Amino acid sequence: MAAAAAAMQSAIPAGIPANERRTIWTGTPEVYFSKAIDNSRLVKVEDSQRNRVIKQFGAALLLLFVFVFGYAWQHFRAIEYGYQIEQSKRELSSLTDMNHALRLEDASLRDPQRIDVLARRMGLVPPEPGQVMRMDAASGDGQGPVMASAQPATVIAGQ
Repeated sequence: MAAAAAAMQSAIPAGIPANERRTIWTGTPEVYFSKAIDNSRLVKVEDSQRNRVIKQFGAALLLLFVFVFGYAWQHFRAIEYGYQIEQSKRELSSLTDMNHALRLEDASLRDPQRIDVLARRMGLVPPEPGQVMRMDAASGDGQGPVMASAQPATVIAGQ
């Protein structure tokens, strides 16, 4: 045996360091034999109790899956609805601010003093007495339709 080990050592090339050398001797060799097995004559006997247990287990798993999936779907929809509510609140706040700004602008544009100044810049003058005729319900009897009438209009030249 020692002679065989010495022969093995001499077979390793001298240029390879000792830590990189692999030993060829790995122990007792394992021998495998293949044997053909013919299972074609076997007949599977159906176990009704095992099938029932498997069906019950499958139904329980399906029921558990439905419950977990329903809970997860409900939870994620609640989160999504929360985001939509927050978005709607932000939009409502923005629209409320815009409405307030527009009401302030409307009030400033309807200011009679501002309108008077702009009218005077364009050369308009206040109406003379008799030029304005009110067409509200207090002027007529309010019983029926009012007939329009044409009266001569007075034109005043710009100053």
